[in-house]
Amino acid sequence: MTAGLVAPGAASPLADVVAAPAGLRVIGLDLSITSTGVCLPDGTTYRIKTRAADVDRRLLHIRDAVADDLAEHRPHLAVVEDLPTKMQATAVKGIGGVHGVVKAALLDAGVPYALVSPATLKKYATDYGNADKARMAAAAYLAAGAEFADDKGGDQCDAWWLRAAGHDAAGAPLFTMPSAQRKRLSVVAWPTLRGRSV
Repeated sequence: MTAGLVAPGAASPLADVVAAPAGLRVIGLDLSITSTGVCLPDGTTYRIKTRAADVDRRLLHIRDAVADDLAEHRPHLAVVEDLPTKMQATAVKGIGGVHGVVKAALLDAGVPYALVSPATLKKYATDYGNADKARMAAAAYLAAGAEFADDKGGDQCDAWWLRAAGHDAAGAPLFTMPSAQRKRLSVVAWPTLRGRSV
């Protein structure tokens, strides 16, 4: 792979990892028990908000909202922000539960998914593994003029970057990115999309 920028529509250096079907549809999901960020295949973002008073019923609200999006938009790929490494062994409530119900919804809908760690996503977007929400939002604006209303926690921005990562890994980049940042996605276990119908 050579250094430099990859033009939109050009072959991604990760194209051999995931083969993109024509008209690729990717959904990005930044999971949270209180405010899940969603980026739909058309680039629209929104948040699935829940109320603490609903306790575990919040899981059903999130599952049903994601299932509705999957049924309506029929994505070829979902890109989900993974649990932080330090949390994986102990996350039995909250975010761990959200991951469980969302993965079940993806499996029910037959949508393959990839898990991208927060650090990998930040390195892809900004080349900095500890990037804060403001830096992620600034990178989205610089990359594609993207802005996110009502996104104090950065949930929509992260979901937007997850969708962009899926497109990049599938060889269908949405915008130019430095090659070094694209290479960050090579650590992700991307599913094979060959043979998927559009």
